[in-house]
Amino acid sequence: MRIIIATGNKDKVREINEILQGTGFEAVSMKDAGVEADIVEDADSFRGNALKKAMAVHELTKEYVMADDSGICIDALDGAPGIYSARFCGEDSTYPEKFKKIFEMLRDVPEEERTAHFTCAIAVVKPDGTSFTVEEYFNGVLHETPDGENGFGYDPIFYVPEYGMTSARMSPELKNSMSHRGKALRSAVAKLLEDNADPEEGNL
Repeated sequence: MRIIIATGNKDKVREINEILQGTGFEAVSMKDAGVEADIVEDADSFRGNALKKAMAVHELTKEYVMADDSGICIDALDGAPGIYSARFCGEDSTYPEKFKKIFEMLRDVPEEERTAHFTCAIAVVKPDGTSFTVEEYFNGVLHETPDGENGFGYDPIFYVPEYGMTSARMSPELKNSMSHRGKALRSAVAKLLEDNADPEEGNL
């Protein structure tokens, strides 16, 4: 079953499809679905932004639509950059520029206190217009020297102590098993399957 992802981020769609394997759902990007929409993410929460994006694309397609809003929340910075993670330091700033600014802000914070978590909120709108949201987290510590080539975004500086590596060094399988997006997607798909199960057949 096709589900349109309200994003133009190819890395995000690829990661979502890795997690959706075996569920019966296939993610396609807005572009691949022929949808063009400029959605302003001006809600005050991850859930609010995700739902706004999903609703906007659903209005144009009337299909299953999924949207996520995710970001990194740094405890010593009172949860910043949070919902502004992608726009931190400006819309066109690179991730190395974002990393540099973050560690300038954390200059006086001891390494052991540089705790952070990724948040991922996912909103799903079904063809009938009903919707739901889920939210999950991924805990770690910030690593000042970027390390690893996998993943994207803030992954190179997000260190997971129990595995002794950044999330950018993890295999896709390992990362997806514990990441904020992996957990949120599994919760969303479980909710979709539950909501769409045929009480007699037990499936979609």
